[in-house]
Amino acid sequence: MFAAPRRDFLNEPAPENYVPGLGRGATGFTTRSDIGPAREGPSEDAIKAALAKRAEALENGEAVDEEDDNERFRDNENDEGLFASGTYDEDDEEADRIYKEVDERMDSRRKARREAREKREQEEYELKNPKMSKQFADLKRALSTVTDYEWASIPEVGDLTGRNRRGRQILQQERRFYAVPDSVLTSRGQAAYDNAIDTTDGTTSSVDGTITDFRQISEAKDKMLGMRLDQAGTDSVSGATNIDPKGYLTSLSSTITRSDEISSIAKNRELLLSVVKTDPKHANGWIAIAKLEEQSNRLSSARKLIQQGCDSCPKSEDVWLENMRLNQPVHAKIIAAKAVQNLPRSVKLWLEAMKLETDVNAKKRVIRKALENIPQSVTLWKEAVNLEEDPTNAKILLARAVELIPLSVDLWLALARLETDENARKVLNKARQAVRTSHEIWIAAAKLEENAGNPARVEIVIKRGIAELQRRGGMLERDQWITESEECEKEGAVITCQAIIRSTLGQGLEEEDQEAIWLDDARNSVARGCYETARAIYAYALRVFPSVQVLWREATNLEKQHGTKESLFDVLESAVEACPTSKDLWLLYSKEKLISSDLEGARSVLSRAFEHNPNDEDIWLAAVDIEAENNQHDRARLLLSRARQEAGTERVWIKSVVLERQLKDSEAALELVNQALHEYPKSAKSWMMKGQIYEVNNRIAQAREAYLSGTKSCPTSVTLWLLLSRLEESQGIIIRCRSVLERAALVNSKSPELWLERIRVEKRANNINQAKNLLAKALQECSMSGAIWAESVSMEPRTQRKPRLIAGLKTCENDPILIAAIARLFWSERRADKAKSWFEKAIKADSDVGDHWAMMNKFLQIYGTEQERNDLIAKFIMADPHHGELWTKIMKDVNNFGKSKEELLELASSQISP
Repeated sequence: MFAAPRRDFLNEPAPENYVPGLGRGATGFTTRSDIGPAREGPSEDAIKAALAKRAEALENGEAVDEEDDNERFRDNENDEGLFASGTYDEDDEEADRIYKEVDERMDSRRKARREAREKREQEEYELKNPKMSKQFADLKRALSTVTDYEWASIPEVGDLTGRNRRGRQILQQERRFYAVPDSVLTSRGQAAYDNAIDTTDGTTSSVDGTITDFRQISEAKDKMLGMRLDQAGTDSVSGATNIDPKGYLTSLSSTITRSDEISSIAKNRELLLSVVKTDPKHANGWIAIAKLEEQSNRLSSARKLIQQGCDSCPKSEDVWLENMRLNQPVHAKIIAAKAVQNLPRSVKLWLEAMKLETDVNAKKRVIRKALENIPQSVTLWKEAVNLEEDPTNAKILLARAVELIPLSVDLWLALARLETDENARKVLNKARQAVRTSHEIWIAAAKLEENAGNPARVEIVIKRGIAELQRRGGMLERDQWITESEECEKEGAVITCQAIIRSTLGQGLEEEDQEAIWLDDARNSVARGCYETARAIYAYALRVFPSVQVLWREATNLEKQHGTKESLFDVLESAVEACPTSKDLWLLYSKEKLISSDLEGARSVLSRAFEHNPNDEDIWLAAVDIEAENNQHDRARLLLSRARQEAGTERVWIKSVVLERQLKDSEAALELVNQALHEYPKSAKSWMMKGQIYEVNNRIAQAREAYLSGTKSCPTSVTLWLLLSRLEESQGIIIRCRSVLERAALVNSKSPELWLERIRVEKRANNINQAKNLLAKALQECSMSGAIWAESVSMEPRTQRKPRLIAGLKTCENDPILIAAIARLFWSERRADKAKSWFEKAIKADSDVGDHWAMMNKFLQIYGTEQERNDLIAKFIMADPHHGELWTKIMKDVNNFGKSKEELLELASSQISP
């Protein structure tokens, strides 16, 4: 029986569910067998019949229905077909043109903003996504300093294929290090903790005798943190930094060893020798190789080479100068003689030859010989004049000089300075005729008239000079005239300075820009220390704008800081006459009179102010303050009574209550505060004073009721909530205190003062964990509050305070409270210089905070001198601060009424501890 023959594989039937190509991943396509044969189109006979029918219809004049085709191929987004049958006339063309112009106009208006926005977006994108080439640009530049030796020292690339991956992982594990705790090191292999007293003073020694001092390591860590804190403070407070990241990398890469230096010098020597041999007329090559030999301490070789350079390039001025520099004076004189023979018209060579001489007569001979060869050199004539000790000889030289060089303004001015007043006028007239476009000559003429005692002619000379310069085309810009006036002020010619300002300050300015520009000019002059120029600018501006109060205030500040009392009072008198309705100027005038101990003058000023500003509350209150500060209490009460009747503002009522409290008349104060609340029920300060009056008289229930009523009427007043919470805390009811602060936080969730009080309440209750939790929430809600950050620093261990301060300084930079906290930290570490610097930064950041002045005063009492304290008190009185947690409490304490500012400062300082 024979077996059936085996079929060939390709001829066998496919298995069930077989999909061609599925085994090799060929899926997702469709074949003809899946969708069947294509749909047959119209036959050829049908197409011929349709065409014949269409031709017959056209011959008979019948319309062919193409609506179906048109509708089928119509673009739904384009309705142009609606007007396709219409005619396009001139009106349509004009309409299209107008629409096009409107579109172009709108596009041009938005173009600048669009381009600016696109440019800004592109810059932001490039900043966030810098190109790889920009990231490594500094490193590419640094590659230019890599020497051949360093290139040759670059190691070959190792085998990074997969077969060595296991070996690299093992090598990385062997090289991995772990930080070992100090307790392991100090235990010295002991299996248990040692409870005995450690007598090693924080040090440990190894087997080989090496001693590790962990105390020094900790001090080094603190020192590093201090350096980081100083750097952060420098960047945030003053805006400067000492780190150049690009330059730092460049400087590191450019550092080479001594051997590399020697190799580089040898290569450069060979290169420069080839240069001078190839082109011996190349002067710079001789100079370069001589300097290279000089740097290599081969001075004799340098002299030989530079002499060869002089022989090869006898017409090069620089080569001769370098040769003289490299040689001793004795040989340099010989070289100078040869040099001037080859270059007799070189001013530099003649001057260098003169400097080589030690005798004055020899110097004169050299200069005169030089003038024979170069009579048109202004520099040589100046040197010749400077060598003359006799003014007569100097005048003779200058007279000859101006004949030869009539266009040199400096020579004319020098000659005029040596002449008498009458001859100087003649000289300046000749100079003016010779040099028509020189402003220096006209200014010198004005100074001459001022020194001669003719101030009236100064203005005439300056005006004539400006007119002449405008005709001749030598007129300076306005800023340049201001610079010239400042130079005149420095030379003591104040009248000339003022005349220049009056004649040129308004040059080329639009009327609407004058005020702002003149203010900037005056401030810039003050910053440069040119106070007379600033006075002249203010005087001119006030003549143009006599009713602008800003100009009067700026002029007043200038006189207050850099003038006399008489000049200050003159400016203030002119100010109130020009602006009689400006209460600020009247108040400033009366304040300055009071500071000068002129009580009657201050009263007279306020009396005049009442005439021009009737029933103004600021003037009423200023008059009350004057009487109260001078113990004229009856007059102060009378003024307040009239003010309540005529003005009757909230501030007048509050001032009335404050005066009675200061005079310790609680019943009168209570009666007035009730009347004030009847008139102004939303007055938060009135509710505060009512509660404080009850609290001082130990009427706790009434005080609580007053505070509660105040919080209902003024729920956003944080101070009212704080007074109520402190009242409850003073009675030992901590639960009520917390409840008050929580209710206050619901209304004022972003108030740093409330968060700070909540934290301190928990601290005073010894609930430290809750205080830390509140502190964390406060830093989230008020992350920009320096007071919250300062409180968080005080709650940290001493070793963690500096990192905390650095973090706070980065978050809310230039915050005065945080800066003062940094100063106090340095103070506690007895680093007096650092503490003083940071206290000064805190005062500079906000001079209106009295707490910082008190801290600085306390600090200077310990570490400062008497002169430093006196300077601080003078600045404090001028600043007149009104804010601060401790300072406000001391200022508003009725027991401190009548004390001077200096006494209040000492009282505040006594309550501050390092």
